[in-house]
Formats: sequence, C-alpha cells, structure tokens
Amino acid sequence: MTFTFLFILGLALSIATRYYLASRHIRHISKHREEVPKDFANKVSLADHHKAADYTIAKLRLGLFEIALSAAILISFTLLGGLQYVHDFTLDLMGPGAYQQITLLISLSLITGIIDLPFSLYRQFGIEEKFGFNRMTIGLFFTDMVKGLALSLAIGLPLLWVVLTLMAHAGEYWWVLTWVVWVAFNVLLIWLFPTFIAPLFNKFKPLEDGPLKERIENLLKRCDFTSQGLFIMDGSKRSAHGNAYFTGMGKAKRIVFFDTLIERLNPEEIEAVLAHELGHFKRQHIRKRLIQSFALSLAVLALLGWISTKPWFYLSLGVMPDFNGYNAGLALALFSLVMPVFGFFLTPINSMGSRKHEYEADAFAAEKSSAHDLITALVKLYQDNAATLTPDPLYSSFYDSHPPAPLRIAHLQKLAD
Repeated sequence: MTFTFLFILGLALSIATRYYLASRHIRHISKHREEVPKDFANKVSLADHHKAADYTIAKLRLGLFEIALSAAILISFTLLGGLQYVHDFTLDLMGPGAYQQITLLISLSLITGIIDLPFSLYRQFGIEEKFGFNRMTIGLFFTDMVKGLALSLAIGLPLLWVVLTLMAHAGEYWWVLTWVVWVAFNVLLIWLFPTFIAPLFNKFKPLEDGPLKERIENLLKRCDFTSQGLFIMDGSKRSAHGNAYFTGMGKAKRIVFFDTLIERLNPEEIEAVLAHELGHFKRQHIRKRLIQSFALSLAVLALLGWISTKPWFYLSLGVMPDFNGYNAGLALALFSLVMPVFGFFLTPINSMGSRKHEYEADAFAAEKSSAHDLITALVKLYQDNAATLTPDPLYSSFYDSHPPAPLRIAHLQKLAD
C-alpha cells in the first residue's frame, strides 16, 4: 500500500538522520575534547571541558539505543499488529464504546511508560549520578512518577472523554470544536500551573528582602513588568542543574529561581539571567509561540479529522477498524504513534526560530541589564550544567533551541562593546 511505503520511508529516513547527526556530534565533541575553545580558555578549565564532553557523549549514546528501541516498538504496534492486539483485548473485555476507547489509550500510554522506565532510571541514577548532577532519591523518583500519573489521569481523562465524545457525535467538523476545547484547556493549565500544579512537586518560598530582591525589583520597573511575586524553588532536591523562569499569565505571573542558581551566581549575574527571561516576554516570544502552537494544533486536528475517515490509514498500518462503529480512540492512538515520524522533519525549522528568539532575548538583557554579567553567568551555567562548548554545527543547527556557546558569547560580546 502507498501509505505503508510512505510510513516505512519516513521512519527509515528519520532513523538514519538521527543516527547520522548523533554520530557526527559524538565525533566532533571527541575530536575537540582535549582543547578548550580559545574564547573560553581563561574561563573554563580543561577538567570541566572533559566533563562536558563525556557527559554529552554519554547522553548521546543512550539516545542512540533509545532510537533503535523506539523504532522497534513503533513497528511492533503498527505493522506487526500490537495496537490491533490491545484493541481486540480491550474490546473483548469491555465491549465497544467510549470507555473501551479510553482504556485502549490508557493501555498504550502505560505500555510505553513501562518500556521507558528503565531508561529514565538509568538516565537519572546512571548518567546524572555519574557526573554529579543527581540529588534525587529512588523514593522521590517513584513519588514523582505516581504524582505525575495521578495528575495526568485527573486532568487527562475528562479531556479525553470530551474529545472522544466530540469525535463521535459532533459531525464532520468535530475537530474545530475539539480545537476550541484544546485551546481553552491549555490556557487553563497555564493559569493553574504556578499555584496549584507546581507546588505538588516542589516547595516555593518568597525571595527574602535584601540587595538581590531590590536589584530584581528595580529591573522589573525598568522593564515595566508586573508579577505576583519572586520565589525560590527547591530544585536542589532533584538536581544540581540551575535555572530561572517565569510562569502563569496575566496578574498570576510568577518569577521563579532554582535555589541552585541563587547559590552559584552573584546578584548582578542573576539580574542579567532574569533580564534575558523577561526579554522573551517583552519581545512577545511567548505569545508568538502560543499562537504558533495553537495554529499547528488546528492543522494537526484537521489532518486527523480527514485521515481518520480513510480506511487505508488503518489498514496500511496493521489495524482493522470497525467500519460501522466507533473508532475515535483507535484513530487517536494510531495517529499519535505515526505523526512524530513525519513531524520530526520540522525540527530544524522550530530550532531555528527558537535560536532567533534567544538572540533577541540576549539583546534585551544587554539593553536592560549587562551583557558582561550575562556572559559570566552563562559561562558558569555552561560549567555547572556540563554543556559542551564544541557542538557539531550541523547537529546544533538541526536540534538546538539555543545558539551554540561560542556564537552566543560572541554575539553578547559585540553587544557589550
């Protein structure tokens, strides 16, 4: 069948591309492992450079194995009949209808989650532990997993029921109504996340009065930015990595600093990092990304609305639909498996847009704070996070959402001059 051929071709090309880029990246990093780039020679030690190279390569090698396994799982679920088996099992168990379709989707998520569990454990307690980043206990790992599963069920099941009901009863253009529900759901999540969801996993305390808070409040005034408060998050109980972000919308916006970031950077550098994050907001990057995301979701739902009515979509991928029955959940399951194969090739476009936004946010930080302070902060963060300073250019162009360290620092140095 034509679509079977397109699926196999797309899968083969995506796997080949992933392997080629990862292999290039590993070779490039290995080649430059023994010498710190000259722009960083006085800032980064050779030992830290070695650590970044080894850490990046370790993650890449695990990723290569995951690529192969993911492809095998995808083929097993589609062309080898795995999804059909789960569908038949749940159908025999529950009979046709919405509950069977929901059970099918939950079963698929659980199976893939169980398969991914050993990789998550190895990533956290193998790689992250080996390079000194892990601060999570095995108990906390599984507590987070249970909380995440419970939250997904509490939030996801009602949404899934609404979507399946619309697919079954809202007519040919069900996908338009589903899109409206999806947009409303995401806006609600953005509003709920800071005050209801994030505290389930981390503790947040207000930033104490002092020079740092005063400096940040002055920055917010210069940027004409209002927030609900400044908070420190206990990120150190899981990882040594540091970060800062703001979340929420409207008057519910919060600015959050990882405690690891507060410990590592001085007040001037923290201000510069926050100015960069504020740059994303003031340059409308977040709004643009939301609009792009919602536009893409409308296009994806329109495609699902069309393709879910075509028998060849199911038959070409090893699934036998009920031509006179209820296939909404089956269509969702199959589409969610297959869509990433073709969506993968949009990755460099998304990466390019994201890097452009990072440069713009850096320029905003240089204007409202200090390019020099942002440079020193970034160098510390590159060291602390073991980010490679010598990425393969092609790999970076394809995947990286942030500019490579040498290009980003060079850009900031021009802004500082």
